[in-house]
Amino acid sequence: MKKTCYKDPASARRVAERLQIELAKRIRLAPLEKPPRYVAGVDCAFIEDMIIAVATVFRVPELVCVEQRWLTTETDFPYIPGLLSFREGPALVSVIKRLSIRPDAILFDGQGTAHPRRMGIATHMGILLDVPTIGCAKSRLVGTHQEPPDHRFAHTPLVYRGRVVGAVLRTRKGVHPIFVSPGHRITLEDALRVVTLCVGKYRLPEPVRRADLLSKRLRRELDSSG
Repeated sequence: MKKTCYKDPASARRVAERLQIELAKRIRLAPLEKPPRYVAGVDCAFIEDMIIAVATVFRVPELVCVEQRWLTTETDFPYIPGLLSFREGPALVSVIKRLSIRPDAILFDGQGTAHPRRMGIATHMGILLDVPTIGCAKSRLVGTHQEPPDHRFAHTPLVYRGRVVGAVLRTRKGVHPIFVSPGHRITLEDALRVVTLCVGKYRLPEPVRRADLLSKRLRRELDSSG
């Protein structure tokens, strides 16, 4: 994924949205070929325009972390809602390629096809990496839904423009649900199975939660070191 200098946010939006529309033609939502054994989670933290990109790999169903990688780089793409992959994507692709264990699926703290142009960060990265990907967002970007029942793994459809684009999943009783959507090379049903395999004691699936914690710790350490 090439880095391009974007000084004008309006121009950046136009170029990026056109690319998303073109990339959406390449989305393939298909069942997993085999049950996943290794699931990665990725996340980013920022210090101004410096990105800290983190990838963790868990062996499932044991939920044991077997690898962690991280890197720092700079971005020149502005923060624009709906275009997260252009800001974080190059760093995430790089850190995923550094993994010694090839994951069977990757979880992203963001959207998959539950996106205005069906091109959330999970979908975009899945197409670039040619690997099954899943969006596990903490908040909704598009669509309507009924609140899922208040028990573990209850879920309801997320519907956008008459199409089911994801699911609203309650990972723990008494906590807010998360928004799961397929990214690429996976169905919604398989995405839900993978996510539930990765849920431990907390709201977020462990691979994403661990990546989030590590990225924040690294940001504190780097920020304090000047």
